[in-house]
Amino acid sequence: MCGCYIIFSKSLNRFYVGATQDDVSTRIEHHNQAMYGQNRFTASANDWELFLFIPANDYPHAIRMERKIKAMKSSIYIRNLNKYPELLQKLVSST
Repeated sequence: MCGCYIIFSKSLNRFYVGATQDDVSTRIEHHNQAMYGQNRFTASANDWELFLFIPANDYPHAIRMERKIKAMKSSIYIRNLNKYPELLQKLVSST
């Protein structure tokens, strides 16, 4: 299932935003095992947990949502996506 996902690391106190065509739980497992390379941002922690998954119509839609969230450069925006359904719906419909 295509979608945009946001994962959170307690040890880093940071979010990571990505898009996937694969199963999101497998994707998180790969991040925790540093399977995307030792020099990648997510390799610096192994306690990534799913914070939010946003289903997309297709993979390009997931990429557009990912880019929009990353462009905001705000953990407050990310937390508000999880807190306010209308904000999440606005993101999905505007991308």
